[in-house]
Amino acid sequence: MSELDNIDRQLISILRTDARTSVSDLAKKINVSRATVQNRLTKLEKRNIITGYTILVSTETDDKMSLVRAHMNIEIKGSSTKNVKFALMSEPSVCSIHTTNGRWDMLVELQTSSLEEFDRILCRIRGIPEISTSETSILLSSHQVRS
Repeated sequence: MSELDNIDRQLISILRTDARTSVSDLAKKINVSRATVQNRLTKLEKRNIITGYTILVSTETDDKMSLVRAHMNIEIKGSSTKNVKFALMSEPSVCSIHTTNGRWDMLVELQTSSLEEFDRILCRIRGIPEISTSETSILLSSHQVRS
């Protein structure tokens, strides 16, 4: 992202805080025209610097308290990363997939509504033929660190 200028960085910073910020509000905050903001956003999306917009759900909501969240480290047989990633993307309980270096080839973030569902998901994922081994840690508590 070194090719980004100050306007691009400001846009990304504001959108990281609130992805629903309107183009008009972005223009006012950065002190540029709406057309400039829209053109910049379009270019950032086309260059895959901005790849999507999302929401964050508060950890204080009642629904969140009943969720089971976990990180699953996966070792993949051979060069089957693409196949494993494709299989994982079809699992609704998979929140994100990260390729890594070192002992594990992939880190997968999981979220389910119960331990029973969590067990079923683990069985399905461990049944993917290209996965040689895995290790899963259930997240007990989380603490957000912001700069």
